[in-house]
Amino acid sequence: MRKKEMMAMLLAGGQGSRLGILTMDKAKPAVAFGGKYRIIDFPMSNCVNSGVDTVGVLTQYQPLTLNKHIGIGMPWDMDTKYGGVSVLPPRQTEGEKGSWYSGTANAIYQNIDYIDAQDPEYVLILSGDHIYKMDYAAMLAFHKKNNCDVTIAVLEVTLEEASRFGIMNADENDKIYEFEEKPAEPKSNLASMGIYIFTWKELRKALIADNALHADSDFGKHIIPAMLDQGKTLYAYRFKDYWKDVGTIESYWAANMELIRTLPEFNLYEDFWKIYTNSDNQPPQYTGPDASVRTCIISEGAQIYGTLEHSVISKNVVIEEGTYIKDSIIMEGCVIKKGSVLDRCIVDQNTVIGENVRIGEGDNIPNDRKPKIYNTGISVIGSNTVVPDNISIGKNCVVYGKTKPEDYADNQLASGQSVIIEEASL
Repeated sequence: MRKKEMMAMLLAGGQGSRLGILTMDKAKPAVAFGGKYRIIDFPMSNCVNSGVDTVGVLTQYQPLTLNKHIGIGMPWDMDTKYGGVSVLPPRQTEGEKGSWYSGTANAIYQNIDYIDAQDPEYVLILSGDHIYKMDYAAMLAFHKKNNCDVTIAVLEVTLEEASRFGIMNADENDKIYEFEEKPAEPKSNLASMGIYIFTWKELRKALIADNALHADSDFGKHIIPAMLDQGKTLYAYRFKDYWKDVGTIESYWAANMELIRTLPEFNLYEDFWKIYTNSDNQPPQYTGPDASVRTCIISEGAQIYGTLEHSVISKNVVIEEGTYIKDSIIMEGCVIKKGSVLDRCIVDQNTVIGENVRIGEGDNIPNDRKPKIYNTGISVIGSNTVVPDNISIGKNCVVYGKTKPEDYADNQLASGQSVIIEEASL
Protein backbone atom coordinates (compact mmCIF):
# COMPACT_ATOMS: atom_id res chain seq x y z
CA MET A 1 0.00 0.00 0.00
CA ARG A 2 1.42 3.37 -1.02
CA LYS A 3 2.29 5.93 1.62
CA LYS A 4 -0.66 8.18 2.51
CA GLU A 5 -0.08 11.94 2.40
CA MET A 6 -2.58 12.99 5.09
CA MET A 7 -5.17 11.30 7.28
CA ALA A 8 -7.53 12.77 9.89
CA MET A 9 -8.19 11.98 13.53
CA LEU A 10 -11.57 13.34 14.58
CA LEU A 11 -12.12 13.84 18.32
CA ALA A 12 -15.80 12.99 18.86
CA GLY A 13 -15.99 11.70 22.41
CA GLY A 14 -17.05 14.87 24.22
CA GLN A 15 -20.14 15.04 26.39
CA GLY A 16 -21.04 18.62 25.59
CA SER A 17 -22.44 19.16 29.09
CA ARG A 18 -23.44 22.76 28.32
CA LEU A 19 -26.07 21.39 25.95
CA GLY A 20 -27.83 19.95 28.98
CA ILE A 21 -30.55 17.39 28.36
CA LEU A 22 -29.74 17.23 24.62
CA THR A 23 -26.57 15.24 25.38
CA MET A 24 -27.95 13.08 28.16
CA ASP A 25 -28.10 10.01 25.90
CA LYS A 26 -25.66 10.94 23.11
CA ALA A 27 -22.35 12.67 22.52
CA LYS A 28 -22.40 16.28 21.34
CA PRO A 29 -21.23 15.43 17.78
CA ALA A 30 -24.33 13.21 17.43
CA VAL A 31 -26.81 16.02 18.22
CA ALA A 32 -29.09 16.86 15.28
CA PHE A 33 -28.57 20.12 13.39
CA GLY A 34 -30.35 21.90 10.57
CA GLY A 35 -33.27 19.51 10.27
CA LYS A 36 -31.50 16.51 8.70
CA TYR A 37 -27.85 16.58 9.79
CA ARG A 38 -25.81 15.80 12.88
CA ILE A 39 -22.99 18.03 14.05
CA ILE A 40 -20.31 15.50 13.11
CA ASP A 41 -21.48 15.60 9.48
CA PHE A 42 -19.68 18.92 8.98
CA PRO A 43 -16.07 17.88 9.69
CA MET A 44 -16.74 14.51 8.03
CA SER A 45 -18.00 16.24 4.88
CA ASN A 46 -15.08 18.66 4.98
CA CYS A 47 -12.78 15.64 4.89
CA VAL A 48 -14.34 14.04 1.82
CA ASN A 49 -14.61 17.39 0.03
CA SER A 50 -10.93 18.06 0.81
CA GLY A 51 -9.77 14.68 -0.51
CA VAL A 52 -9.03 13.20 2.93
CA ASP A 53 -10.13 9.58 2.59
CA THR A 54 -8.94 8.10 5.88
CA VAL A 55 -10.55 9.23 9.14
CA GLY A 56 -10.28 7.80 12.63
CA VAL A 57 -13.26 8.85 14.78
CA LEU A 58 -12.41 8.77 18.48
CA THR A 59 -15.49 8.11 20.59
CA GLN A 60 -16.01 7.86 24.32
CA TYR A 61 -19.12 9.41 25.93
CA GLN A 62 -22.48 7.79 24.98
CA PRO A 63 -21.22 6.54 21.60
CA LEU A 64 -24.12 4.37 20.40
CA THR A 65 -25.99 7.02 18.40
CA LEU A 66 -22.74 8.25 16.88
CA ASN A 67 -21.55 4.75 15.99
CA LYS A 68 -24.83 3.94 14.27
CA HIS A 69 -24.76 7.22 12.36
CA ILE A 70 -21.19 6.76 11.11
CA GLY A 71 -21.59 3.08 10.25
CA ILE A 72 -19.00 2.10 7.65
CA GLY A 73 -18.77 5.63 6.28
CA MET A 74 -20.95 5.12 3.21
CA PRO A 75 -22.55 8.62 3.14
CA TRP A 76 -19.06 10.14 2.91
CA ASP A 77 -17.74 7.61 0.35
CA MET A 78 -15.43 6.17 3.00
CA ASP A 79 -16.56 2.54 2.77
CA THR A 80 -13.32 1.68 1.00
CA LYS A 81 -10.85 -1.21 1.17
CA TYR A 82 -7.93 1.05 2.01
CA GLY A 83 -8.37 3.88 4.47
CA GLY A 84 -12.02 4.76 5.02
CA VAL A 85 -13.51 5.56 8.40
CA SER A 86 -12.69 3.72 11.63
CA VAL A 87 -14.46 4.20 14.96
CA LEU A 88 -11.86 4.18 17.75
CA PRO A 89 -13.19 3.83 21.30
CA PRO A 90 -10.82 3.50 24.27
CA ARG A 91 -9.38 0.00 24.32
CA GLN A 92 -7.00 -2.31 26.11
CA THR A 93 -3.74 -3.26 24.42
CA GLU A 94 -1.59 -6.29 25.18
CA GLY A 95 0.16 -5.97 28.51
CA GLU A 96 -1.69 -2.78 29.45
CA LYS A 97 -4.83 -1.95 31.33
CA GLY A 98 -7.50 -0.14 29.35
CA SER A 99 -8.14 3.48 30.22
CA TRP A 100 -10.42 6.30 29.14
CA TYR A 101 -9.12 9.03 26.90
CA SER A 102 -8.00 11.63 29.44
CA GLY A 103 -7.01 14.51 27.15
CA THR A 104 -7.07 15.46 23.49
CA ALA A 105 -3.45 14.43 22.91
CA ASN A 106 -3.78 11.37 25.14
CA ALA A 107 -6.57 10.14 22.85
CA ILE A 108 -4.23 10.38 19.85
CA TYR A 109 -1.39 8.78 21.81
CA GLN A 110 -3.56 5.76 22.56
CA ASN A 111 -4.05 5.29 18.81
CA ILE A 112 -0.46 5.62 17.61
CA ASP A 113 -0.62 2.05 16.31
CA TYR A 114 -3.65 2.88 14.18
CA ILE A 115 -1.94 5.93 12.68
CA ASP A 116 1.29 3.98 12.08
CA ALA A 117 -0.70 1.37 10.16
CA GLN A 118 -1.90 4.14 7.80
CA ASP A 119 1.67 5.46 7.42
CA PRO A 120 0.78 9.12 6.75
CA GLU A 121 3.19 11.99 6.23
CA TYR A 122 0.79 14.40 7.92
CA VAL A 123 -2.00 14.04 10.49
CA LEU A 124 -4.99 16.37 10.63
CA ILE A 125 -6.53 16.73 14.11
CA LEU A 126 -10.19 17.77 14.17
CA SER A 127 -12.94 18.40 16.67
CA GLY A 128 -16.30 16.75 16.01
CA ASP A 129 -18.50 19.50 17.39
CA HIS A 130 -18.23 22.63 15.23
CA ILE A 131 -20.32 23.91 12.31
CA TYR A 132 -18.21 25.13 9.37
CA LYS A 133 -16.96 24.39 5.85
CA MET A 134 -13.21 24.26 5.37
CA ASP A 135 -10.81 23.02 2.68
CA TYR A 136 -8.20 21.04 4.60
CA ALA A 137 -6.21 20.57 1.35
CA ALA A 138 -5.56 24.32 1.24
CA MET A 139 -4.39 24.21 4.86
CA LEU A 140 -2.05 21.32 4.00
CA ALA A 141 -0.60 23.28 1.08
CA PHE A 142 0.11 26.16 3.51
CA HIS A 143 1.72 23.70 5.93
CA LYS A 144 4.03 22.31 3.24
CA LYS A 145 4.86 25.73 1.77
CA ASN A 146 6.11 26.95 5.15
CA ASN A 147 7.90 23.70 6.05
CA CYS A 148 5.85 23.52 9.24
CA ASP A 149 6.00 20.99 12.00
CA VAL A 150 2.58 22.23 13.13
CA THR A 151 -0.06 24.39 11.47
CA ILE A 152 -2.89 25.70 13.65
CA ALA A 153 -6.12 27.01 12.14
CA VAL A 154 -7.09 30.32 13.74
CA LEU A 155 -9.98 32.75 13.71
CA GLU A 156 -9.73 36.46 14.38
CA VAL A 157 -11.95 37.23 17.38
CA THR A 158 -12.51 40.38 19.38
CA LEU A 159 -10.06 41.04 22.21
CA GLU A 160 -13.01 40.78 24.60
CA GLU A 161 -13.65 37.22 23.41
CA ALA A 162 -9.99 36.23 23.19
CA SER A 163 -9.67 35.20 26.85
CA ARG A 164 -12.00 32.26 26.11
CA PHE A 165 -9.59 30.70 23.58
CA GLY A 166 -6.09 29.47 23.11
CA ILE A 167 -4.38 32.51 21.57
CA MET A 168 -1.56 32.47 19.01
CA ASN A 169 0.97 35.30 19.10
CA ALA A 170 2.57 35.41 15.64
CA ASP A 171 4.87 37.61 13.58
CA GLU A 172 3.99 39.43 10.35
CA ASN A 173 4.32 36.15 8.40
CA ASP A 174 2.01 34.30 10.84
CA LYS A 175 4.86 32.27 12.32
CA ILE A 176 3.87 31.52 15.90
CA TYR A 177 6.32 32.50 18.61
CA GLU A 178 4.03 32.19 21.66
CA PHE A 179 0.89 30.32 22.65
CA GLU A 180 -1.33 31.40 25.56
CA GLU A 181 -4.15 29.22 26.84
CA LYS A 182 -7.15 31.46 27.71
CA PRO A 183 -5.04 34.49 28.73
CA ALA A 184 -6.56 37.08 31.05
CA GLU A 185 -4.88 39.83 29.00
CA PRO A 186 -4.47 38.51 25.45
CA LYS A 187 -1.73 39.96 23.26
CA SER A 188 -3.47 39.10 19.98
CA ASN A 189 -6.85 38.02 18.64
CA LEU A 190 -5.76 34.88 16.76
CA ALA A 191 -7.87 32.19 18.42
CA SER A 192 -7.21 28.48 17.96
CA MET A 193 -10.04 26.57 16.28
CA GLY A 194 -8.78 23.24 17.62
CA ILE A 195 -7.81 22.20 14.08
CA TYR A 196 -4.18 21.17 13.61
CA ILE A 197 -1.98 19.66 10.91
CA PHE A 198 1.12 17.93 12.30
CA THR A 199 3.99 16.37 10.45
CA TRP A 200 3.48 12.87 11.80
CA LYS A 201 7.07 12.00 12.69
CA GLU A 202 7.24 15.14 14.87
CA LEU A 203 3.85 14.61 16.49
CA ARG A 204 4.65 10.97 17.21
CA LYS A 205 7.78 11.92 19.14
CA ALA A 206 5.94 14.66 21.01
CA LEU A 207 3.08 12.35 22.04
CA ILE A 208 5.43 9.72 23.44
CA ALA A 209 7.51 12.28 25.33
CA ASP A 210 4.51 14.06 26.81
CA ASN A 211 2.78 10.84 27.84
CA ALA A 212 5.65 10.23 30.26
CA LEU A 213 4.95 13.65 31.84
CA HIS A 214 1.17 14.10 31.72
CA ALA A 215 -1.51 11.43 32.04
CA ASP A 216 -4.02 13.97 30.71
CA SER A 217 -1.90 15.06 27.76
CA ASP A 218 -3.57 17.90 25.87
CA PHE A 219 -2.64 19.73 22.68
CA GLY A 220 -3.28 23.24 23.97
CA LYS A 221 -1.85 22.76 27.44
CA HIS A 222 1.10 20.48 26.73
CA ILE A 223 1.98 19.45 23.16
CA ILE A 224 1.94 22.85 21.45
CA PRO A 225 3.82 24.75 24.22
CA ALA A 226 6.44 21.97 24.36
CA MET A 227 7.00 22.04 20.61
CA LEU A 228 7.39 25.82 20.72
CA ASP A 229 9.94 25.49 23.52
CA GLN A 230 11.86 22.98 21.39
CA GLY A 231 12.08 25.44 18.51
CA LYS A 232 9.74 23.58 16.18
CA THR A 233 8.16 25.51 13.30
CA LEU A 234 4.56 26.49 14.02
CA TYR A 235 2.38 28.68 11.79
CA ALA A 236 -1.11 30.13 12.14
CA TYR A 237 -3.48 29.44 9.24
CA ARG A 238 -6.12 32.16 9.09
CA PHE A 239 -9.70 31.02 8.47
CA LYS A 240 -12.14 33.80 7.57
CA ASP A 241 -15.39 31.99 6.76
CA TYR A 242 -18.30 30.87 8.94
CA TRP A 243 -17.40 28.83 12.02
CA LYS A 244 -19.68 28.19 14.97
CA ASP A 245 -19.16 26.41 18.26
CA VAL A 246 -22.67 25.26 19.14
CA GLY A 247 -21.66 24.45 22.69
CA THR A 248 -24.53 26.09 24.58
CA ILE A 249 -28.31 25.91 24.34
CA GLU A 250 -28.46 29.50 23.09
CA SER A 251 -25.67 29.13 20.47
CA TYR A 252 -27.15 25.85 19.25
CA TRP A 253 -30.63 27.38 18.92
CA ALA A 254 -29.26 30.55 17.28
CA ALA A 255 -27.16 28.62 14.73
CA ASN A 256 -30.23 26.66 13.67
CA MET A 257 -32.30 29.84 13.41
CA GLU A 258 -29.62 31.48 11.24
CA LEU A 259 -30.13 28.78 8.61
CA ILE A 260 -33.68 29.99 8.02
CA ARG A 261 -32.68 33.43 6.75
CA THR A 262 -33.36 34.22 3.10
CA LEU A 263 -29.61 34.67 2.59
CA PRO A 264 -28.04 32.67 5.42
CA GLU A 265 -24.44 33.34 6.33
CA PHE A 266 -23.91 29.58 6.35
CA ASN A 267 -25.37 28.03 3.20
CA LEU A 268 -26.36 24.35 3.23
CA TYR A 269 -27.44 24.39 -0.39
CA GLU A 270 -24.16 24.89 -2.27
CA ASP A 271 -23.47 22.18 -4.83
CA PHE A 272 -19.70 22.60 -4.81
CA TRP A 273 -19.26 21.86 -1.08
CA LYS A 274 -22.06 19.55 -0.04
CA ILE A 275 -22.74 18.37 3.48
CA TYR A 276 -23.36 14.63 3.52
CA THR A 277 -25.24 12.64 6.15
CA ASN A 278 -26.53 9.17 6.92
CA SER A 279 -30.18 9.56 6.00
CA ASP A 280 -32.66 6.89 4.91
CA ASN A 281 -34.91 7.56 1.96
CA GLN A 282 -38.06 9.26 3.23
CA PRO A 283 -41.39 10.13 1.64
CA PRO A 284 -41.79 13.78 0.60
CA GLN A 285 -42.99 16.30 3.16
CA TYR A 286 -46.72 16.99 3.21
CA THR A 287 -48.45 20.27 3.95
CA GLY A 288 -52.17 19.97 4.77
CA PRO A 289 -54.93 22.15 3.28
CA ASP A 290 -55.22 24.36 6.37
CA ALA A 291 -51.49 24.48 7.17
CA SER A 292 -49.51 27.71 7.20
CA VAL A 293 -45.73 27.71 6.86
CA ARG A 294 -43.64 30.87 6.98
CA THR A 295 -39.84 30.92 6.65
CA CYS A 296 -39.02 27.42 7.90
CA ILE A 297 -36.77 24.47 7.13
CA ILE A 298 -38.85 21.32 6.80
CA SER A 299 -37.25 17.92 6.21
CA GLU A 300 -38.43 14.84 4.35
CA GLY A 301 -41.32 12.83 5.71
CA ALA A 302 -42.72 15.69 7.81
CA GLN A 303 -46.48 16.16 7.89
CA ILE A 304 -47.63 19.71 8.58
CA TYR A 305 -51.27 20.45 9.37
CA GLY A 306 -50.85 23.44 11.71
CA THR A 307 -49.02 26.79 11.65
CA LEU A 308 -45.24 27.08 11.57
CA GLU A 309 -43.18 30.25 11.76
CA HIS A 310 -39.39 30.57 11.70
CA SER A 311 -38.69 27.00 12.83
CA VAL A 312 -36.57 23.97 11.91
CA ILE A 313 -38.52 20.74 11.48
CA SER A 314 -36.70 17.40 11.13
CA LYS A 315 -37.78 14.31 9.24
CA ASN A 316 -40.87 12.27 10.15
CA VAL A 317 -42.31 14.97 12.39
CA VAL A 318 -46.10 15.32 12.61
CA ILE A 319 -47.55 18.75 13.41
CA GLU A 320 -51.30 18.33 13.93
CA GLU A 321 -54.18 20.72 13.26
CA GLY A 322 -54.55 23.91 15.29
CA THR A 323 -50.94 24.00 16.44
CA TYR A 324 -48.77 27.12 16.40
CA ILE A 325 -44.98 26.69 16.51
CA LYS A 326 -42.60 29.65 16.41
CA ASP A 327 -38.82 30.04 16.75
CA SER A 328 -38.44 26.36 17.61
CA ILE A 329 -36.44 23.25 16.71
CA ILE A 330 -38.45 20.03 16.43
CA MET A 331 -36.28 16.96 15.94
CA GLU A 332 -36.85 13.65 14.18
CA GLY A 333 -39.94 11.56 14.89
CA CYS A 334 -41.73 14.04 17.16
CA VAL A 335 -45.50 14.48 17.26
CA ILE A 336 -47.02 17.81 18.27
CA LYS A 337 -50.72 17.24 18.85
CA LYS A 338 -53.76 19.41 18.19
CA GLY A 339 -54.04 22.87 19.65
CA SER A 340 -50.54 23.07 21.14
CA VAL A 341 -48.48 26.28 21.11
CA LEU A 342 -44.67 26.21 21.25
CA ASP A 343 -42.54 29.35 21.32
CA ARG A 344 -38.72 29.33 21.49
CA CYS A 345 -38.42 25.61 22.22
CA ILE A 346 -36.12 22.71 21.43
CA VAL A 347 -37.88 19.34 21.30
CA ASP A 348 -35.54 16.36 21.01
CA GLN A 349 -36.28 13.28 18.92
CA ASN A 350 -39.19 10.85 19.26
CA THR A 351 -41.09 13.03 21.72
CA VAL A 352 -44.87 13.42 21.92
CA ILE A 353 -46.38 16.76 22.96
CA GLY A 354 -50.03 16.28 23.94
CA GLU A 355 -53.06 18.28 22.91
CA ASN A 356 -53.46 21.91 24.00
CA VAL A 357 -49.99 22.09 25.54
CA ARG A 358 -48.39 25.53 25.81
CA ILE A 359 -44.61 25.82 26.07
CA GLY A 360 -42.56 29.01 26.33
CA GLU A 361 -44.93 31.31 28.21
CA GLY A 362 -44.17 33.41 31.28
CA ASP A 363 -41.17 35.29 32.62
CA ASN A 364 -37.56 34.64 31.66
CA ILE A 365 -36.48 33.06 34.96
CA PRO A 366 -33.26 30.98 34.82
CA ASN A 367 -33.60 27.29 35.54
CA ASP A 368 -33.34 26.59 39.25
CA ARG A 369 -31.25 23.44 38.80
CA LYS A 370 -28.95 24.51 35.95
CA PRO A 371 -29.12 28.32 35.70
CA LYS A 372 -25.88 28.55 33.68
CA ILE A 373 -27.27 26.25 30.99
CA TYR A 374 -30.91 27.32 30.73
CA ASN A 375 -31.13 31.09 31.03
CA THR A 376 -32.07 32.63 27.68
CA GLY A 377 -35.78 31.79 27.60
CA ILE A 378 -35.45 28.53 25.66
CA SER A 379 -37.29 25.51 27.07
CA VAL A 380 -35.93 22.08 26.20
CA ILE A 381 -37.92 18.84 26.00
CA GLY A 382 -35.69 15.76 26.02
CA SER A 383 -35.75 12.77 23.70
CA ASN A 384 -38.43 10.04 24.00
CA THR A 385 -40.46 12.28 26.30
CA VAL A 386 -44.23 12.47 26.68
CA VAL A 387 -45.93 15.69 27.76
CA PRO A 388 -49.62 15.07 28.67
CA ASP A 389 -52.57 17.08 27.33
CA ASN A 390 -53.44 20.52 28.70
CA ILE A 391 -50.08 21.29 30.33
CA SER A 392 -48.60 24.81 30.49
CA ILE A 393 -44.78 25.04 30.59
CA GLY A 394 -42.85 28.29 31.08
CA LYS A 395 -39.46 29.54 29.87
CA ASN A 396 -36.09 27.92 30.71
CA CYS A 397 -37.87 24.72 31.64
CA VAL A 398 -36.54 21.18 31.17
CA VAL A 399 -38.81 18.16 30.75
CA TYR A 400 -37.61 14.60 30.28
CA GLY A 401 -39.31 11.21 30.46
CA LYS A 402 -42.80 9.82 30.11
CA THR A 403 -44.43 12.41 32.33
CA LYS A 404 -48.00 12.28 33.65
CA PRO A 405 -50.48 14.98 34.71
CA GLU A 406 -49.64 14.43 38.37
CA ASP A 407 -46.04 15.48 37.66
CA TYR A 408 -47.29 19.04 37.09
CA ALA A 409 -48.87 21.06 39.90
CA ASP A 410 -52.21 22.40 38.62
CA ASN A 411 -51.17 21.30 35.11
CA GLN A 412 -48.38 23.88 35.10
CA LEU A 413 -44.60 24.01 35.15
CA ALA A 414 -43.46 27.51 36.07
CA SER A 415 -40.56 29.21 34.30
CA GLY A 416 -37.20 27.91 35.49
CA GLN A 417 -38.60 24.58 36.76
CA SER A 418 -37.89 21.00 35.66
CA VAL A 419 -39.60 17.61 35.49
CA ILE A 420 -37.13 14.77 35.11
CA ILE A 421 -38.48 11.22 35.15
CA GLU A 422 -36.74 7.80 35.13
CA GLU A 423 -33.86 8.95 37.31
CA ALA A 424 -32.51 11.04 34.44
CA SER A 425 -30.20 13.90 35.24
CA LEU A 426 -29.56 17.26 33.64
